[in-house]
Amino acid sequence: MTTTTNTIKHVASPLARQTLQDGELTRPVAAVKPIRLLPWLQVVKIGGRSIMDRGAEAILPIVDEIRRLLPEHRLLILTGAGIRARHLYSVGLDLGLPVGSLAPLAASEAGQNGHILASLLAPEGVSYVEHHTLASQLAIHLSAARAVVGSAFPPYHHHEFPDSRIPMHRADTGAFLLADALGAAGLTIVEDVDGVYSADPKLAHGAEARFLPDVSAAQLASTEGSLPFDRAMLEVMATARHIERVQVINGLVPGRLTAALRGEHVGTFVRTGAYQG
Repeated sequence: MTTTTNTIKHVASPLARQTLQDGELTRPVAAVKPIRLLPWLQVVKIGGRSIMDRGAEAILPIVDEIRRLLPEHRLLILTGAGIRARHLYSVGLDLGLPVGSLAPLAASEAGQNGHILASLLAPEGVSYVEHHTLASQLAIHLSAARAVVGSAFPPYHHHEFPDSRIPMHRADTGAFLLADALGAAGLTIVEDVDGVYSADPKLAHGAEARFLPDVSAAQLASTEGSLPFDRAMLEVMATARHIERVQVINGLVPGRLTAALRGEHVGTFVRTGAYQG
């Protein structure tokens, strides 16, 4: 019997029959900067415990400021979880739940905060969308409205990495991953402090903390202590493809978000590993 080669089904590729763990093989592809999908998008992450948990006195001024910003920018507004997530963690840990089961519980609270924010912005056509819609239909939503609200928690859920009893990848990490994947123009993290300090300014010796107006993710990764964002975000910053810097600002100060989105330095710039070549 004659053996023939079916050339129709054969696709020539340097990656065929090779392991994608081979750095030499994938470097020509991996070294190329990906296309920016939404280069005009500004991503804003609103803190759950720092902003949303404070209620009307913190939320309503932010909503008013966002409303005034809509003619200038197209926004993806992502919300984090607050103190209720810590209660969920406490109960879940008492029950012995694995970390992958705790992650979606906390993410549900971040989603609740998102629904609150979207409801307040509903008169401007802003709505809350789930993760799968953000992944596949964000562009069409932003063609209909100037902003969209979603949960900042990454959708790892039961696939969360088992390095800790508490989910490592929380709202700040999720916001950065999404902003970088979309090739957004920038990411602004809205908290209740002016930016990053050498030590926690809210603790006993907070008066000795130095404000850091400009710092790299690599520098912060070599330090210990608390930060105004998830420490896991520093790891993903090291491999960023688009976002060169993130600005952490105080959302309790009127006008800070407006200034940050206009490119002004009003908080702390945290520089990533991305390079615009």
